[in-house]
Amino acid sequence: MAGSHFEHDEEALGRLLAALPPAPADWVESAAHLPRTRHDADRIVELAEADQQFRAAAMENLQAALREIGYEPTSPLLAAVRERLERS
Repeated sequence: MAGSHFEHDEEALGRLLAALPPAPADWVESAAHLPRTRHDADRIVELAEADQQFRAAAMENLQAALREIGYEPTSPLLAAVRERLERS
């Protein structure tokens, strides 16, 4: 009975997960902000692709360039934008 074996595995996995300590608060906070960070990074890279002057400013000083267009240059946002700029 493969189905009952699978259900048993799910129950065992649930018990194991419940035994783990809670995730650190900063992990939970970072995870909550991840969708917004990805969205913002995508928009910023779109701007960099459309505006060579902004792209040059971003490559020279990303933090200043983000502040200039109204974004708070958080560490996760800086990392996401840098990664996307390197690929584009």
